[in-house]
Amino acid sequence: MILFKFLNLKLRLLSLSLLFALFSFSLNAAEYTGRLSMHWNDKHHCTKHAQMFVDEVFEKSNGRLKIEVFHSGQLFGIREIMGGITSGAVDLGGVVGVVGFPKINKNFNVATIPGLFDSFEQQREFFQKSEKGAEIWGDLLKKTNSTLVMYNPVGPVMTFSGARELTGVDAMKDLKARRLIGAEEPMWKAYGAKIVGLKTSEVYTALQTGMIDTINTPPQSIRAYSWWEFLKFGQRPYQYFADAYIMANSDWFNKLPSDLQKIVLEAGKKFGDVSTDKIIGVGEEVISEFEARGGKMTTLTGAEKVKFDNLMTEKVLPAMMDKFDADALKAAETFTSN
Repeated sequence: MILFKFLNLKLRLLSLSLLFALFSFSLNAAEYTGRLSMHWNDKHHCTKHAQMFVDEVFEKSNGRLKIEVFHSGQLFGIREIMGGITSGAVDLGGVVGVVGFPKINKNFNVATIPGLFDSFEQQREFFQKSEKGAEIWGDLLKKTNSTLVMYNPVGPVMTFSGARELTGVDAMKDLKARRLIGAEEPMWKAYGAKIVGLKTSEVYTALQTGMIDTINTPPQSIRAYSWWEFLKFGQRPYQYFADAYIMANSDWFNKLPSDLQKIVLEAGKKFGDVSTDKIIGVGEEVISEFEARGGKMTTLTGAEKVKFDNLMTEKVLPAMMDKFDADALKAAETFTSN
């Protein structure tokens, strides 16, 4: 009987110890939290890289900082996310620069000029290292109360269509083209295409119903969103490099202890490099899959490439001049020519 009482007491003490340990772990695990909102779905490479970042932060912080991911526009869409970060409605968000930034500082639109930058790295260097670019970037951070945590590029942008083979400039006339950003409009008008403004979440249905038949997008998106069910033709060259970012609300970020801030930034650097290193290769992989599904790619060369370049220089760029200040354009052109 005494032995039974002793074992029962020992079991109760062990249970209490386990409960206390679990309670202590729960307190530690919930010490700091964050919510990360993205419009990309769970199949998109940007979501996958963001999840790698989140997992790394949780692991390196020993569970002290847990960031919950909300993808597929559960909280904010592609056009609304920057406002959500600024207001503190979410702590972090996935922002496509050419969508979220120009309404805050229109000079970010230089990133949409066809053929201006030749890589993501060159574009980033302009906004980080050149005097004018750094001025634009600093203004964006100040006005949005945000901190850059991670580069998470969407991909280089090209044209896809379900209507006809995109053999050259003339093939674009009368196509029903989706417009996501205002800076796209001058090009579609120069082509003689019909323009329909749509959010990313509306594209699949619009392609399905025939509301649109053409879109400018990184190749990765036609696979992630299954748009290639309707898009059968593609055209290169790449027009511009659509960079994206994991941005944090600065109030949230600055309240983190310095060791957690370091973990967040180191994880962002690590998986931002992974995302950037893979982005071009993944795009080419998608194009190969697109062709294997029966898609037909055209890469403009010779006279057609000259015709494309002339259209961009003589019609599209002049029509874009209200999208940015002249000194921002000059600074970007000077930077890229060096």
